[in-house]
Amino acid sequence: MTHILDGKKAIIFDLDGTLVDSMWMWKRIDIEFLARYGHECPPGLQRVIEGMSFSETAVYFKERFQLPLTLEEIKEAWTEMSIDKYRRQVPAKRGAKEFLSYVSKRGILCGIATSNSREMVDAVLASLDMRRFFQTVVTACEVKAGKPEPDIYWKAAEDLGVEPGECLVFEDVPAGILAGKRAGMTVCAVEDEFSRHMEQEKRDLADHFIRDFFECMDGEQS
Repeated sequence: MTHILDGKKAIIFDLDGTLVDSMWMWKRIDIEFLARYGHECPPGLQRVIEGMSFSETAVYFKERFQLPLTLEEIKEAWTEMSIDKYRRQVPAKRGAKEFLSYVSKRGILCGIATSNSREMVDAVLASLDMRRFFQTVVTACEVKAGKPEPDIYWKAAEDLGVEPGECLVFEDVPAGILAGKRAGMTVCAVEDEFSRHMEQEKRDLADHFIRDFFECMDGEQS
């Protein structure tokens, strides 16, 4: 059977829930942050904001919850709340570092396309000693529209100097999978506890599905 990496010159990874096990953290931050202003975290909030850029999410929170803060103050609060967790409590997904080393030795370029802020990306990549593997990091705040629009993946491919069809994307949620597909790329869905209830939807949208990155070094994919 064809290997998942055949014909690919670059791999572009989402960050939260894909490369690192951090989706649990964001739900806790939403609950804590909204409680400061007298709000409970409504059911389904994470699905509503799925794929939004950091700035788009701040706009949504300010408007929906009528927060007495500027957009910059909201983003600063989230950054402050997340940085320590990223540095101390967020591990890499199973097999992620081994896979990054595996593809690096084979000359395959790597990039990150994330809805998070650059400060947060820098914090977690530094704590896990993973920054060295990536030739570009693109945040959704740097492009016109966040996921599920394809802009962020097009920008990452442009930075890497490759065509969309030469890229393999790893994503953990439907909005990100759609972004990669709309960009004309091959997409592999990654299992994550946060999105386990969406597994069938992820399988339907993506070209491949893995439970950990060790599967990508063993040949055949499901």
